[in-house]
Amino acid sequence: MAKKEVAFIGAIDQGTTSTRFIIYDQDTKCIGSHQVEFTQFYPEAGWVEHNPLEILESVKICMAKAMDKATADGHNVDGLLKAVGLTNQRETTLIWSKSTGLPLYNAIVWMDVRTSAICRKLEKEFSGGRTHFVDTCGLPISTYFSALKILWLLENVDAVKQAVKTGDALFGTIDTWLIWNLTGGINGGLHVTDVSNASRTMLMNIKTLDWDKATLEALKISPGILPKIVSNSEVIGKIEKGWPITGIPIAGCLGDQHAAMVGQACRKGEAKSTYGTGAFILLNTGEEIVKSKHGLLTTLAYKLGPNAPTNYALEGSIAIAGAAVQWLRDSLGIIKSAKEIEELALKVESAGGVYFVPAFNGLFAPWWRDDARGVCIGITRFTNRSHIARAVLESMCFQVKDVLDSMHKDASQKDAKQKGGEFLLRVDGGATVNNLLMQIQADLLGSPVVRPADIETTALGAAYAAGLAIGVWKEGEIFASGGTSKTDTTFRPNLEESLRKKKLESWGKAVERTFDLADLSI
Repeated sequence: MAKKEVAFIGAIDQGTTSTRFIIYDQDTKCIGSHQVEFTQFYPEAGWVEHNPLEILESVKICMAKAMDKATADGHNVDGLLKAVGLTNQRETTLIWSKSTGLPLYNAIVWMDVRTSAICRKLEKEFSGGRTHFVDTCGLPISTYFSALKILWLLENVDAVKQAVKTGDALFGTIDTWLIWNLTGGINGGLHVTDVSNASRTMLMNIKTLDWDKATLEALKISPGILPKIVSNSEVIGKIEKGWPITGIPIAGCLGDQHAAMVGQACRKGEAKSTYGTGAFILLNTGEEIVKSKHGLLTTLAYKLGPNAPTNYALEGSIAIAGAAVQWLRDSLGIIKSAKEIEELALKVESAGGVYFVPAFNGLFAPWWRDDARGVCIGITRFTNRSHIARAVLESMCFQVKDVLDSMHKDASQKDAKQKGGEFLLRVDGGATVNNLLMQIQADLLGSPVVRPADIETTALGAAYAAGLAIGVWKEGEIFASGGTSKTDTTFRPNLEESLRKKKLESWGKAVERTFDLADLSI
């Protein structure tokens, strides 16, 4: 990228299990970073919550530590940090008091399924059933999205009901909560969200990019609790006192998967898959809204400026990917750290006929079955820890393969970017350090998988958006590389086609076994 006056850009990356703050120079080299894990709460089976105040504290700690590290290495961060971008876990829902600044309930996390009964009720109530709002918002009625979580809070939390009645309630996804607090909180904090996060609430019209009045009326959600919607790249406001960084503009905001698309420089026809707690595959469809007929979501990709064109995407969301590895570690004790799974799985050449489907809280794309529950089949006396570990890794890759199959059907192969006649899947996220996982993915896809040298493209995308807004970078510079470089690692398939087909058939049988298990008695 062209040299300009020296400038540093910060990025808050608030994920499902941890928070990071990264400081980049204008050549996108990380000059300081810090990461903090925070608590996951599981009050009941299928329920997942976060403490919003703990998330705020994690951001403060990460900011301070990253600044200290960069300064210790001789970087004049105080004088040269020009802007901060923000990226966050999407859909996670929070309602707080405008007057006290305190949450009225814990944040309900995106993977939480407590709203299943509300979903069933709405499906029966509305003429369009599960897809009643798809034409407006691109999303089916599902436990996944914020609108259903708002309805649960309104029905079950007295403090929320009262605050909405008195006009004291503010709703937000985590981006909104952070920005409100960063820009002053009860002392004039800005109540805003961006188009990508808003597109995951089920309440935004994806054509007008505004809250949809008819949807709000149908669901009886007050528009007064909703934040203002802005683009992904513009100066939103400045960070106020009480934070390790003050007076710096917040100039970019994107949901995590949308930030990864920018970080991977995904243009029309290009797809990326992020492997984190879940896995999320997005295909940029350009300025065209493509409706899925194969179980995918129609969503925003990004809008890089108030007057910039809106890019849309097809998305396949997988609820459990890396979380299955965490389950092996924390619940079963089969491994002591996430990185151990690769070594354990490499002790066997295959999963030995074992298939694991991690439908812990149901299945997302392309099935959308909240009645599904996890299964592990094909177990014999021959089965050992290594077979289970390998089956867990394969489960991530099988799910991605299912989503990509649907994606190709919806967008048609001609719209999927190819190089030398072959489809390339760009990957990122913490789990992609696992070389075996990436090789399995290439084998099951039957096409190459490309891993960038910097796998944390989510934070990079947030930094790009902020830098773009204040003129550190131009859009052409960000997308000039096409998202690939000589330092990328390419994994090519080496599995025989006949064996690949057989494994995919077996996986399909395993998935079918997960259906209609939610009501099993304990």
